[in-house]
Amino acid sequence: MGIGELGNFAAYGFAPATLIAPLGCVAVIGSAAISVLFLKESLRASDIIGGTLAVTGTYLLVTFSPNVSQDVTALKVQRYIVSWQFLVYMILEVIVFCVLLYVYKRKGVNHIVVLLLLVALLASVAVISVKAVAGMVAMTLKGDMQLTYMIFYVMVVLMVASCVFQVKFLNQAMQLYNATEVVPINYVFFTTSAILAGIIFYQEFRDAALLNIFMFFFGCLLSFLGVFLIARNQEKRNFQEPYINFGEIPGMETVDKIQPNSNSITYGALLN
Repeated sequence: MGIGELGNFAAYGFAPATLIAPLGCVAVIGSAAISVLFLKESLRASDIIGGTLAVTGTYLLVTFSPNVSQDVTALKVQRYIVSWQFLVYMILEVIVFCVLLYVYKRKGVNHIVVLLLLVALLASVAVISVKAVAGMVAMTLKGDMQLTYMIFYVMVVLMVASCVFQVKFLNQAMQLYNATEVVPINYVFFTTSAILAGIIFYQEFRDAALLNIFMFFFGCLLSFLGVFLIARNQEKRNFQEPYINFGEIPGMETVDKIQPNSNSITYGALLN
């Protein structure tokens, strides 16, 4: 996973963010294939259809993605940060994030959409900062030193902080909901957030043709459908209920059930 994330980080330094983020559906396809080949899980018709849709969507994404190969420098990042469209976008994002955080923390609303929207809003900042850091590192390796600019270290702090809090909220969602619900919804929210970040901050669709834009988003839609089909109706594990059934103990007449207190030193012991 570490090697994979390093590759993902490096990709942001050489390709548009609007292309890298949707390609996350490849991981879902790979997970489904591994589960069939090595974990001996059954291959369902929805897996085949979903995989086909995701592969088709990936082809369209790669074919019609914005053909931009911009060098990300510290001066460009500084200019993008003070652009009016990004400032408006960030103000709206901060307001929505604060409202969602208030609803989640103060009102106790832990709906899956609330949690994953928090993750997606943080992902937008993460994508912007990751691409900025990766791009400036790439330029430095080419001989154009970028590490002396303060904006580089600001982006590093934003990258680390946004990733840490993303993991926090995502873990909370995974504790409350099944992975078959979290994975596809998080993929859609994250991808949408990353695409918006690429469009607004890095202006990656500025000179794109209308056909390219339409086919790109059509490819995103196919990938979304593919991921939902692959994750849909996955078998859930049935964990044994934490009680002792007296009816299964020889010589016991009652069929009452007891619920042990997990905090007690006699947890799991039967009363005389």
